[in-house]
Amino acid sequence: MPILPLHYMFLSLTLFCIGIMGVLIRRNAIIIFMCVELMLNAVNLLMVAFSKMYVDAGAQVFVFFIMVVAAAEVAVGLAVIVMMYRKVHSVDVNILNRLKH
Repeated sequence: MPILPLHYMFLSLTLFCIGIMGVLIRRNAIIIFMCVELMLNAVNLLMVAFSKMYVDAGAQVFVFFIMVVAAAEVAVGLAVIVMMYRKVHSVDVNILNRLKH
């Protein structure tokens, strides 16, 4: 029995909801960063599922660009997290107010 695009959509929705809950609940910057990446991957999965349903190559090109932006985000985000850790010796986002001074 082949997997229907509807199953991919349900999986994508589940992954996106897990990512949102992680961003809203967790205070660790690295965990929040991973949850944002999880949400981006959920959107990519949804676009590929729609591309399979409607036979559109434009969505797959858009997925490629999202992956490029996500790679750039990883580089910049990890640099910010490392600099935050060097400054305050913690990756807790509640301590970010100390970086103002």
